Amino acid sequence: MPVEVDISDVAPGTMKVVEWRGKPVWILRRTPEMMASLAKTEANVADPASDKIYQLDMPEYAKNPERARAEHKEILVVVGICSHLGCSPSSRFTPGAQPNLPDDWQGGFLCPCHASTFDLSARVFKSVPAPSNLDVPPYMYLSDTTMVIGKDEKGEA
Repeated sequence: MPVEVDISDVAPGTMKVVEWRGKPVWILRRTPEMMASLAKTEANVADPASDKIYQLDMPEYAKNPERARAEHKEILVVVGICSHLGCSPSSRFTPGAQPNLPDDWQGGFLCPCHASTFDLSARVFKSVPAPSNLDVPPYMYLSDTTMVIGKDEKGEA
């Protein structure tokens, strides 16, 4: 069943978590700096074009480095479940050296179970246990401040 979400309260650099199909879905409004970091991580992610499927087919509109719809490229919508063993990664948005993260960390997500890392488009880094990027569910905008997760132009998921 699709979930309607008000995103008017998601400020740049913050994330809202909603539930869809019993799973956490992250809605992250990325800042210009966060968006710029994607070019820096491109060479280090295992599947930059999101060609590998985890559990959901990748929507065509999200097959881009931002993994987002063109009309709101700064907004990332992903299922917050690691593709390794199903743990829920934690947000690690602050760039720079930190415990359990590379010294050149640009910001992203860290799975606490086995240290898989994902960039700010939820693309998995090379040489970590997780085999795939986090899933992008079907979604669409009803307005600039309202979206529906679990439904898009092709119907309900």
